[in-house]
Amino acid sequence: MNNKLHRNILLNDTVNKSQFIDNLLSGNNTGELAVYNNLTGILFSDITIQQFIEKEEQYDICEAAPAAFNRKLRTFSAGEQKKEFLKYCLNQNPDYIILDNPFDHLDQASRKILLDSLEQLSTPLGLIQLVNRAEDMLPFIENKAQITDDSFQVKPIDTAVSNTKKTHTTGIPKPLYSYKGNDTILVKMDGVSVSYNERPIVNSIFWTIKQGEFWQLVGPNGSGKSTILSMITGENPKGFGQELYLFGRKKGSGESVWDIKKNIGIFSTSMTHLFKRTQSLEQMMLSGFYDSIGLYTQPTSLQKQIAAQWFEVIGMSHLKKKYFRNLSLGQQRVILIVRAVIKHPPLLILDEPIEGLDDKNSALVIDLINLLIQDTNRTLIYVSHRIEPALKPTSIFELIPSEKGSIGKEKYL
Repeated sequence: MNNKLHRNILLNDTVNKSQFIDNLLSGNNTGELAVYNNLTGILFSDITIQQFIEKEEQYDICEAAPAAFNRKLRTFSAGEQKKEFLKYCLNQNPDYIILDNPFDHLDQASRKILLDSLEQLSTPLGLIQLVNRAEDMLPFIENKAQITDDSFQVKPIDTAVSNTKKTHTTGIPKPLYSYKGNDTILVKMDGVSVSYNERPIVNSIFWTIKQGEFWQLVGPNGSGKSTILSMITGENPKGFGQELYLFGRKKGSGESVWDIKKNIGIFSTSMTHLFKRTQSLEQMMLSGFYDSIGLYTQPTSLQKQIAAQWFEVIGMSHLKKKYFRNLSLGQQRVILIVRAVIKHPPLLILDEPIEGLDDKNSALVIDLINLLIQDTNRTLIYVSHRIEPALKPTSIFELIPSEKGSIGKEKYL
């Protein structure tokens, strides 16, 4: 193993990671990182994979996957995408690979496969792993350090990094309106099945979600979690004609998708890339009242007052006039979660809300989720491959793959 070229580097969310990676690859390094200046590196990251997928779609090519497969990257599961793209990176014969949070969005089995592959690769070439959570560091790499600001100075890891300021515990702002539904059952699936091009995704799903419950949705990559969520949000046309009931009404009984959305607050990691206009954090938060990608309606004084109260809760009042796109990923993530909550929807869906955050901001988001559960009668669906000890879901719904499509299994804790 070439220990000189191996590093685990823990990054704060406030670090300009793109610039740091550019510096590494262009050979503009100082100090102990100067060892990479005359070497050839390549970046392995979710962003790079997404860029290859967009390129494949634009030019109708299959560049990253083997020619024998004749498949585009987007047709693979998240775990398969990383496996095939890692092969592509190796075929470029680099001296080292930058691994940007390589285990994000992977189930436990896929994480183990990737970990084993990386350990085998550590003998012929260098590995620089960039992570936001200390627990994700590659165990076979002894060289561990952290970068806390845009000086990109490599420092010893601060063991007190997890001691972070929590959100206020004085309660969260009251809702503008209360949920008017008479039924305590918000979502009911009675034998729901979904297939695409004759390929079964989920098979005969029975799942009842009641008001005030805290569910964690789990399952391996490709098991149908995104399909299930799209059924709940009403966006999947496969819901028509099935025994699917959303907020007391059968899907297809005359409701619009907006009738469903007004009862749901949604956060997913992909949402961060949707907000490209120059808007402030305050405007981003207020857009949650209107379910819009950005703020296009003049908010009321009461809505602004509620937003101000939320900024107090999350300790970001001093940032509310800052541009959303200029803040760290962690700060953006917290704002988007509050955006999903601000109208107090009866159902909140958080799709991997902690993925990609550092230990400090992960603690902030976990504390916010616990505060929501504690202070409201909120129903929550939390999607993640990680088990966060500080989060206590009351129930787990697991998707178990089979040849006929994933089946569902409920577990009450």
